[in-house]
Amino acid sequence: MAHYSGPLLVRSAGESLLAARDAGKTEWSGSMDLDRSGGRAQLQADGWLWNGQRYPYPGKLKDRTIYYWDGEDFSSVSCFSTSLIKLVPTEWGAPTFEIDGIKMLPTSRESPVDDARRKVALVEPRGKVVLDTCGGLGYFAACCLEAGVARIQSFEKNADVLWLRTLNPWSPDPEASGGRLQLAHADVSQAIAQMPDASVDAVLHDPPRFGIAGELYAQTFYDQLARVLRRGGRMFHYTGSPNKLTSDRDVPREVAKRLEKAGFNAQLALDGVLAMKR
Repeated sequence: MAHYSGPLLVRSAGESLLAARDAGKTEWSGSMDLDRSGGRAQLQADGWLWNGQRYPYPGKLKDRTIYYWDGEDFSSVSCFSTSLIKLVPTEWGAPTFEIDGIKMLPTSRESPVDDARRKVALVEPRGKVVLDTCGGLGYFAACCLEAGVARIQSFEKNADVLWLRTLNPWSPDPEASGGRLQLAHADVSQAIAQMPDASVDAVLHDPPRFGIAGELYAQTFYDQLARVLRRGGRMFHYTGSPNKLTSDRDVPREVAKRLEKAGFNAQLALDGVLAMKR
């Protein structure tokens, strides 16, 4: 799917655009790609020009919503098939996304891209072949490309999330990666069985929470990860700390034990587990 190249509006940018028009200005400066870059719009009484294309002024815009031009109007970047999936702006520019109102990426303290960058650094991707099990918005992949990865194989099960990626300017475009990013619409818990033994140098595993995707925390899946990872290869497994305050369950330590059984040396790191294939 081709990446969207039109303007993206959030409430603050839309209101600023309208305020400039109402003040009689003929030009507005700002960002129309979630702070990836800046630009200028030429303002007219009944519309505005951006990158040579004319658009109508937006109507009322909501907080916590990103809008794109669908060819007829500015529509929210959200969709509903089995769940409501929505791209959500952050103060950092790079958006997060929500599934049924549950935020999928940490954004309270730093940009989700900076968060991804710290985790990616743990597996030292430069020059390596990396498996990205649950691609999401592609921030792990973007940071791997930035760090000089040789190739990254990324899987994403949810077609709606893949659609969000085409509208998110912070998501890497596989077609612009020179073949280094290979993105597959597939369930990694099944697709991994077709991968050759010792075919990757590092793994990034950022699954949904256990209650949604328990198969991605199963011993059988960890055994498969150990099979496709070469000896000495590193893996970062995001876990967060679910239920830590409301029960005696310690998911990161449970994960570490299963990984040890699968053939890894594992230790807690950041908000997950860093493991090395024995």
